[in-house]
Amino acid sequence: MPTLLPLAGKVIVIDPGHNGRYQASFNEKLVPSGHGVTKACNTSGTATKAGWPEHAYNWSQALALQTTLETLGATVVLTRQDDDSLGPCVNERAAVANTNHAALLISIHADGNDTAGTRGFHVIYSTAMDGGAGLEAASKALAIDVRDQLGATKMPRSNYVGQGTALSPRNDMGTLNLLQNTPGIMLEMGNMHSATDAALLKSPDFQASAAWAIATGCAKALN
Repeated sequence: MPTLLPLAGKVIVIDPGHNGRYQASFNEKLVPSGHGVTKACNTSGTATKAGWPEHAYNWSQALALQTTLETLGATVVLTRQDDDSLGPCVNERAAVANTNHAALLISIHADGNDTAGTRGFHVIYSTAMDGGAGLEAASKALAIDVRDQLGATKMPRSNYVGQGTALSPRNDMGTLNLLQNTPGIMLEMGNMHSATDAALLKSPDFQASAAWAIATGCAKALN
């Protein structure tokens, strides 16, 4: 009999953070971010010192992850369809997971920290999710599974967030806060203001290895 693909039948939402175009009137409008709080629709994201924007990395990494997840049998839904448009807002990104009854949401970002020597990846999970304590626990478990798999890539754990754990619990992440039944995490895949990290993030080989690591973490979390 054929081997069942590990993610067959699973819907996974990939959220490529930010978007390819910024317009203050759109991006700065206030939208729900959970528990009666509002925040800006979206931010412009960071960039490398050479000017390569975070949104471009997020989009490229999302496409690599989509390919890998689909190879493992998953149905993938992206929160945005290109790297040229405005939006969606953070609440609309959560709604994609909620309306598709997704098994997981993976939000891809990269950080921008100017402190000398800061580098590495970290994983954010929400402590204020609409789905409650059980969903928060499942999201933390997903964060640990993906964090452990990313340890096999050339990007080290963050030396400035997470005190060696590369885990960052937060209550201000609108996309994660608004999830109702879908475990979700936000990945800060490296520090774009570090020349070493920026070179890795731009490398197709790193993007492929990171995609495999994230997908393997997803499979572990769901199986």
